[in-house]
Amino acid sequence: MKKVNLKIIKFPKNISNLERQVEAILFAADEPLDESTIKDIVKTRSDISKVLKLLKKQYENRGVNLICISNKWSFRTALNLSKFMSVQINNKKKLSKAAIETLSIIVYHQPVTRSEIEEIRGVAFATATLEILLELNWVRPSGRKNVPGKPIQYSTTDDFLSHFNLTKLTDLPNIEELTSAGLIDGANVDSGIFGTGKFYKEQIDEKKENPYSNIDDMLSGTLKTNED
Repeated sequence: MKKVNLKIIKFPKNISNLERQVEAILFAADEPLDESTIKDIVKTRSDISKVLKLLKKQYENRGVNLICISNKWSFRTALNLSKFMSVQINNKKKLSKAAIETLSIIVYHQPVTRSEIEEIRGVAFATATLEILLELNWVRPSGRKNVPGKPIQYSTTDDFLSHFNLTKLTDLPNIEELTSAGLIDGANVDSGIFGTGKFYKEQIDEKKENPYSNIDDMLSGTLKTNED
């Protein structure tokens, strides 16, 4: 049997914290960055040029390469692999103000019906607004409300949590945090309806797992609201 020699590329086991920071910054950047910008971000007096050259060498045989064009650095797909990337191109679209408001209401009041969303927003919205969120798989139908007409209720999905880097809904800022940040007027918000369903269930589950935790009761009165 013929012996095959495999060349295994190994990343260095120990890299400096500065290399890790620069690597993370370049991965997250929406556009190529010059050395002075990178240096300002990491707030260091070290030789950024040397760090970039080290990272470039580490990535030179990988699927993505660190390259410098016009004195600006960025990660790019290796040239010999670019043909495989054509099917992965996605068009980025900005959400409309109506879609953002609708998503926010669903996030903090779920499960919630279309009419309830419109009541909270104070204005009717086009069907397309909700369809966009459904298409992104950030929200989903979650049963029908037990009222005349039995309207469909909507809740967020795991894809929503994943996209916004959340592990659970209670990781979102609560009323006090939103108020202190000046994002909402806490005096005009009914904490009894600010978040239902999943929010309450997550808090109950957390308390069962750790009965000695000091997690604030973010949504007081939620159980009563759900039963109503």
